[in-house]
Amino acid sequence: MEQLSLWLRQPWPWYVAGPLIGLTVPLLLIIGNKTFGISSSLRHVCAACMPAKIPFFTYEWKKEKWNLVFALGILLGGFLAMTFLRDGTAVTVHPHLVSELSGYGINDYSSLIPADLFNWQQLFTLRGAIMMIGGGFLVGFGTRYAGGCTSGHSIMGLSSLQWPSLVATCCFMAGGFIMANLILPYILSI
Repeated sequence: MEQLSLWLRQPWPWYVAGPLIGLTVPLLLIIGNKTFGISSSLRHVCAACMPAKIPFFTYEWKKEKWNLVFALGILLGGFLAMTFLRDGTAVTVHPHLVSELSGYGINDYSSLIPADLFNWQQLFTLRGAIMMIGGGFLVGFGTRYAGGCTSGHSIMGLSSLQWPSLVATCCFMAGGFIMANLILPYILSI
């Protein structure tokens, strides 16, 4: 039992986690021709909670209850992992990244996200507002504009050989590269 606990507390190697994620695609297709994606869960929640006559939210959302249960399972799994499987050590960050981020005043790696960037005080600064509010808006807008999120396009769409998913995934990767290497350093220096 102790060996299992130790195994669960460390990051899983790619050759375990990758196939488990990849196997969700055929499993969902076999159990009912379902498609994988998380961004649609918010639409289902809005359709269930706001019975207004907004055309985007007027559809039979009850057919997608499984997706809501799946998203709830992700939240529950994250909560259980943080509550019971955390070993209390700081997150391991590559020394080159630590050196680069220290130049921006980011030195606290005690949690999954840098506390120097993501806290309530930072939300009310220009840098924090750009990163949290602006970033959240861009992710939401981009997800809607692309017709899905990275998990939907990159995992489900590519595995079913959909051309729009290939284009979306290439754009996600290019956008991530541009953001991380060209725009983020400018925002962090504010």
